[in-house]
Amino acid sequence: MVSFLSQTNYLKEILKKYGMEDSKPVCTPIVIGCSLSANDDSAAVHQPTYRCMIGSLLYLIGTRSDIMHAVGIVGRFQANPKEAHLQAVKRIFKYIQGTQNYGLWYPRDTNLTLHAYIDADWVGSMDEEKSTSGGAFFMGSRLVSWFSKKQSSIALSTAEAEYVAAASCCTQLLWMMQIL
Repeated sequence: MVSFLSQTNYLKEILKKYGMEDSKPVCTPIVIGCSLSANDDSAAVHQPTYRCMIGSLLYLIGTRSDIMHAVGIVGRFQANPKEAHLQAVKRIFKYIQGTQNYGLWYPRDTNLTLHAYIDADWVGSMDEEKSTSGGAFFMGSRLVSWFSKKQSSIALSTAEAEYVAAASCCTQLLWMMQIL
């Protein structure tokens, strides 16, 4: 038995809702090296619409771990969204428009070994000078959990940001092992 989880119908609905169903697809959900800031000088945008777009994307990450990091970044600017932030959100919509058939694939196998992969960026948040941790947890070949979160402390080096990410990952792994 093989299971494939996707939200293709929901994805089509939100693309239509925000007028992005005919947009030209892009190959990445966020521009490489993108550094958004709350102090952006671009024009302010309609906050309720921006928040609704972010909410739609947050619901979608339940089956689309590939957009989680980008959605987390643009979600930081919901209090005072600017045109630059809206353009980043629209890029995510363009990315999902071109990857509508993506989802989670759960093949049946007997390997139940727990694996974790983590990473961190250093000073990913230009406003607060905080890093972002990310991780993916697999049971055998099945993706079972993932996260992307701004770190609560300021790392003074790349190594320190990686250690903070590793500690967060270990916490999650210990919790998962207790459940098993």
